[in-house]
Amino acid sequence: MSRAFVKEDDGVEHEPLAELQVSPHRNLVTAEGLAQIEAQVERLRGELSAARSAEDRAAVQRIQRDLRYWSERKRTAECVPQAAPHGKARFGSTVTLEKPDGGRVVYRIVGEDEAEPAEGKISYVSPFARELIGKEIRDVVTLRDEDAEIVGIA
Repeated sequence: MSRAFVKEDDGVEHEPLAELQVSPHRNLVTAEGLAQIEAQVERLRGELSAARSAEDRAAVQRIQRDLRYWSERKRTAECVPQAAPHGKARFGSTVTLEKPDGGRVVYRIVGEDEAEPAEGKISYVSPFARELIGKEIRDVVTLRDEDAEIVGIA
């Protein structure tokens, strides 16, 4: 067999993957957010086992990196209990806004890892969530290029 078709290790190891950056903010989470983090850790543990069985070194390296990140997020998670509504928007609140045209939009203020803006879940550290926190019903906030009135907080 020609040596041209034999895969040889040239002695150069692959560069290690860069670590995923952990946010400098407190890791506040809702109960749902904590469950998502725990599920992510369990999923990655299963994937790691499968990658080791398949002897897929690149996958093992990637999964181990991701597992370090999610394990740290789980370790530092501060689950904020659902408090009784007290009239002001806060972490975990669902805030309903009414736009000038009568349309309504709903946002829930959640932890960084559970934020999904397309689903109306915004991170508590985002500028818009910071604007909402502490506001009450009938307060007005800027929503994109227009003002919107807070009509509900749950």
